Amino acid sequence: MEMRWSLDVLYPSFDSPELQKDWDKLCSEMKELKAWSKEHLHGQDDAVNKMETYITKLTSVLQTQSRLYHFAELTASVDAKNERALQLVERIQEQAVELVEPGVQFQKWLGSLSGLDSLISQSPLLETHRFFLTETAQKAKYLLSEKEEIILAKMKNTGSNAWSKLQELLTSTLMVDITVDGEAKQLPLSVVRNMAYEKDPQVRRTAYEAELAAYKKIEESSAACLNGIKGEVITTVKLRGYESALDKTLQDSRMDKETLDAMLTAMRESLPVFHKYYRTKAKLLGHANGLPFYDLFAPVGEADMRFTYQEARDFIVKHFGSFSEKLANYAARAFDNRWIDAEPREGKRGGAFCHNLHVVKESRIMANFTGSYNDVSTLAHELGHGYHGECLVDEAFLNSDYPMPIAETASIFCETIIAKAALQQATEEEAFAILENAISGEGQVIVDIYSRYLFESEVFKRRENGSLSVNELKAIMLQAQKEAYGDGLDHEFLHPYMWVCKPHYYFADYNFYNFPYAFGLLFAKGLYAEYLKRGASFVEQYDQLLAVTGKMNIADVAAIMDVDVRSVDFWRGSLALIAEDVETFVSLAASRS
Repeated sequence: MEMRWSLDVLYPSFDSPELQKDWDKLCSEMKELKAWSKEHLHGQDDAVNKMETYITKLTSVLQTQSRLYHFAELTASVDAKNERALQLVERIQEQAVELVEPGVQFQKWLGSLSGLDSLISQSPLLETHRFFLTETAQKAKYLLSEKEEIILAKMKNTGSNAWSKLQELLTSTLMVDITVDGEAKQLPLSVVRNMAYEKDPQVRRTAYEAELAAYKKIEESSAACLNGIKGEVITTVKLRGYESALDKTLQDSRMDKETLDAMLTAMRESLPVFHKYYRTKAKLLGHANGLPFYDLFAPVGEADMRFTYQEARDFIVKHFGSFSEKLANYAARAFDNRWIDAEPREGKRGGAFCHNLHVVKESRIMANFTGSYNDVSTLAHELGHGYHGECLVDEAFLNSDYPMPIAETASIFCETIIAKAALQQATEEEAFAILENAISGEGQVIVDIYSRYLFESEVFKRRENGSLSVNELKAIMLQAQKEAYGDGLDHEFLHPYMWVCKPHYYFADYNFYNFPYAFGLLFAKGLYAEYLKRGASFVEQYDQLLAVTGKMNIADVAAIMDVDVRSVDFWRGSLALIAEDVETFVSLAASRS
């Protein structure tokens, strides 16, 4: 079965006439938008027609830009040294700066209009974009002058964007020296990191030690990237008038601090439950002082669940069908139509992601599949992102961009479907392995994510006073892991370089890309519990919820399902479901001793 994606729906090649035509179209439409905005975006007269015209022109520009950018970015993600792809990404980023001037003009003009609500109600097109327009007007207060905004945008391409590209290149091309079966080899970082799931304990430890040793080759460069990006973020949020990078992230996430604090409170309360799980797993694996980091993802039990790619496809499609035919059909199309690139190889980015291509009503998923059950779960997770995009295909382009916390809801919901459905037909050994894998993943989303939140908070705090050294970054990471994992992990075997291998730290526009995963898990858990109560009647409303995530605040989206995300009790309820699984795991583990 084909394990590499096809991007032909975007363009057949970088030399294709279609790509050149779209590039020319983008340049022409961008120029036209700039000229029109400069001429018309002033005064209160004819406001409805001006808003309609701007939305129409902006949508066309963004759709063309999206098509070009995704073709280049997706190509580069699996071929880090592809010069044509990297050059096009850079050209698009440079060209995107041209949007800043009309964007600032529109936002300031929009913010100055009186009676905006009434104006919006006069036009079906504006009603469709009510949330976009209202949010844009509200954020006008954070804008600088047109000249300053253009300067910042241009400098970003030689600043944080350049640092991000360098970090991606470093990790994508890093080759790890490792001995496998007595043979010295050089393997891609993504391949070595996947060895953490291998059944052989010596392989896991060897991979861990080789991985840490390899980071020494790029630690100074990675620290420079991180310092450059976080320094730029601190400067820009201050200039704009945000309280902090976290404040900006919350506003961009359409989420309030009350919601975040309620969730973090429940997460901190739940840490002892996870510590109990880690200690139990450590005992099963023969460790007396907690779980060493290299065994964090070790499979337990006698069931060595391995899958071919075809088997993974059939497993996912079948169990998605237990929820809805629409979800199963989406997954089948993704596998069968080559929307997924699953083969690990040199030059390919590590980890996994999904890009929803609203412009062609499809999605593309990147993963590094080696056959473990965790890899199957990861595919289900990314297909959940893709299904979210599927539910948005009929929404306006400007209403298809949802905030980070909601972004993880559909993905984790799909993970839960796979785990629960698989448990129903598993043998006792398989059930034990599936349960442990699910808790392990949840531990990453609650405990490890909490450590990442602590790490990033401390990095921002210290970066205010200057650049951080490699040793400082390692020390902060180790302290964050100790605080989050407690006595669940062996403190002699932690992972001081988690700040190098996690790409989220290197996105200047997505700071604190950690707590959204916890939100997604716990929100999805709560939704899944509701699904169990309501059955088939839940499915249609769930699809409707996903469809409005680009045009509502998070609290309003949650309210569709009668959920109060500002209540600590809601988050405690979701975490209680995980605690029940942990107790089951501990009980089963005791019976195996």
